[in-house]
Amino acid sequence: MSIWWSLHLRREAASVPLARRLFLGTMETAGVDPDVSYELSVALTEACANAVEHGGGTAAGRGSEAYRVTAFLDGETCRIEVADAGPGFPAVPSAPAPAARPDAEHGRGLRLIEELSDHVHFGRSGRGGAVVSFDKILKWKDSPSLLMA
Repeated sequence: MSIWWSLHLRREAASVPLARRLFLGTMETAGVDPDVSYELSVALTEACANAVEHGGGTAAGRGSEAYRVTAFLDGETCRIEVADAGPGFPAVPSAPAPAARPDAEHGRGLRLIEELSDHVHFGRSGRGGAVVSFDKILKWKDSPSLLMA
């Protein structure tokens, strides 16, 4: 099975649960194991929350009002990409996420994305913003909902 979708969302807090619900619905319909879906949805939530909080542009004091979420289910792998127009990451692209103190209020989301995914890339988009892409090998339920419809 191959599914691809992309959302352009406003940098508003309400967009985060919307992206998560759409993702979980897609995974349920495709027949992905609920535990795998949940782990990826938590990683997606963290990436979207970062885009909402930090994803504004810096050029001429004008920030971008949107960010993009793209998900690919292709064969046995799901890849998710969240891109924004923010200043990017302070670390070198492809480097591990910046360290956060265990008691810090902010900064744990990137580490959580790393823990819940099989592979993560932190980088910059062609427009200078931040891009987080992560993927995970999928497990399937015994009988996908798609086949029951």
